[in-house]
Amino acid sequence: MKSASLTDDARRARSGRIAALAFDYAAQPVQAAESCNLCEYSQFVVLTHRDRYGYPASAIGCRRCGLVFLDPRMTADGYKRFYVDVYRPLVSAYHGRQIDAVTIQDEQRDYARERGDLLHPFVRAAGCRSLLDIGGSTGVVAHEWTTRFGLKGTVIDPSPLEIEQAQRLNLETVTAIVEDWDAGGRTFDMVVMCQTVDHLLDITRTLDAVRMVVRPDGLFFVDFVDFRAAFLRNWSVEEAVKIDHPYYLTEATMEAYLRRSGFEVLRVDYAADHLHVGYVCRLGGTDRGSLPAPSTVEALWRDIRFVQNAPRP
Repeated sequence: MKSASLTDDARRARSGRIAALAFDYAAQPVQAAESCNLCEYSQFVVLTHRDRYGYPASAIGCRRCGLVFLDPRMTADGYKRFYVDVYRPLVSAYHGRQIDAVTIQDEQRDYARERGDLLHPFVRAAGCRSLLDIGGSTGVVAHEWTTRFGLKGTVIDPSPLEIEQAQRLNLETVTAIVEDWDAGGRTFDMVVMCQTVDHLLDITRTLDAVRMVVRPDGLFFVDFVDFRAAFLRNWSVEEAVKIDHPYYLTEATMEAYLRRSGFEVLRVDYAADHLHVGYVCRLGGTDRGSLPAPSTVEALWRDIRFVQNAPRP
């Protein structure tokens, strides 16, 4: 379905910019999903056959819990190369403006100030002294919060160019996808995953690992693009899907992930962009059987089919 916000000429120009990158997505190494990452169910429904960039990327949904994800998706090695060579140029081509490790920083500063206001009372109450930022990009967010809250900061990110920017801010840095990182027994007062959980290759394993590095009285903050909000805004499921996001979360699936990994939600926040939903959490009881209600899953499939077939309002 065409995006109503673009003229035909603008769509053709966007497609031309993406084609000029000569990224052959179909030739990348991929792996198929054997079961749902959230509930381990193995019955799926295919929702899309292409992503917003025009690549032949299929998104499927778990019929039991409603988790949506790419299948197949690129392998870990494929994503490592993608984040080094393709990710920022591809996003730049899509938006028609330069988005790189330097130009993104003003947007990140605005984000840090807004999210910092949300986190401030919780950080002070918990007496946090150390911060781990997973998927921390240029380190701008971590630097803003280490300065504001008096923390010692560590940033993990797979992009060498973005880590180079973080190093200039006197932050400890790790160049890696988080799934490859070994904490070595270290723990932190505050762990954050800002606009990153959708990029993970294994959400369950990563959240379980995060729980082990959050100190007993510490905090965890995570936010994500609400898939339902994204496809309703675009009035297109395809426009809400992109190869840089292996997963597509809703409030119901994100909250199930948190409960299953042993996090208690202290505050839910709808961001000013009306797309992202944030959760301030602390350690709590683990409920490995937690799942979205069947009625919530059924409503998601109805909404998707409605958007795919009804005229845009």
